[in-house]
Amino acid sequence: MKHYIDFHEDVGIEELDYLLDIAADMKAKTKAGIEHHYLNGKTLAMIFTKSSTRTRVSFEVGMYQLGGAALFLSSDDIQIGRGEPISDTAKVLSGMVDGIMIRTFAHQDVVDLAKYGSIPVINGLTDDQHPTQMLADLLTIKEQKGTLKGLKLAYIGDGNNVANSLLQACAKAGMDISVASPKSHTCPDKYVEQAKKDAAITGSKIVMTEDPYVAAKDADVLYADTWVSMGQEDEKAERIKIFKDYQINSDLMATADKDAIFLHCLPAYRGYEVTEDIIDGPRSFVFEEAENRLHAHKAILVNCFLNS
Repeated sequence: MKHYIDFHEDVGIEELDYLLDIAADMKAKTKAGIEHHYLNGKTLAMIFTKSSTRTRVSFEVGMYQLGGAALFLSSDDIQIGRGEPISDTAKVLSGMVDGIMIRTFAHQDVVDLAKYGSIPVINGLTDDQHPTQMLADLLTIKEQKGTLKGLKLAYIGDGNNVANSLLQACAKAGMDISVASPKSHTCPDKYVEQAKKDAAITGSKIVMTEDPYVAAKDADVLYADTWVSMGQEDEKAERIKIFKDYQINSDLMATADKDAIFLHCLPAYRGYEVTEDIIDGPRSFVFEEAENRLHAHKAILVNCFLNS
């Protein structure tokens, strides 16, 4: 795996277990205070045209713990923000650093960085996908449930980048996934079809519905994301109306398995996509999930850098 851009394209079914094992091993080493400087002397350029707490901290700390260094670059710091072609930036950075992580709006920008550069490119988030989050999610579920295959995850809300990547990830892991979204905001057919292709191999089931209670029935994991993503602030009032029936609350949680857990990629907005009693309750593992971004991202970095 040279690049980590698209979960469906870049992560094989068997490779997923390998990545999760690496993440778990490095988490154990971190907790035990055991150094794991697998990337001594390596440098990661981190391009952010979308701001973030978890993505920046996890990649920057991750590179430090791996013995390397990370360089933060906002759109104000580099020439992309002043009209330089992606191709030029890719070639320049390829001669100076060992890898690029980019968190941005247009998915094509990430694809072009990999196309024109000669170093690994990691997709930290685009408007279409959020693949790095997925490895942390699966690691968290495996820690809490002991397995992935055969479990059911229910995603409730906007058919956005997180939902698209969850379809890809659950199908690869052999997990059933039900996505409940309004018809006007469901996941694009492309991601549903990708998931169904992998599901045919792993045995998972893919269900798309408008009914959150249908999706949540007997689920082992309930998953929410913000109703208003970055760049959608002007639509906030309208989006709250659209998604008002897609809140994860105690009634919806009662439909899930009695031992179901709650996940959210954060930031969360209590009282909108999830109620306070759920996200701050005993069945919520959102902060363990956030911590696992660090270890999942280290697994991605090691796999990309050492195989490039």
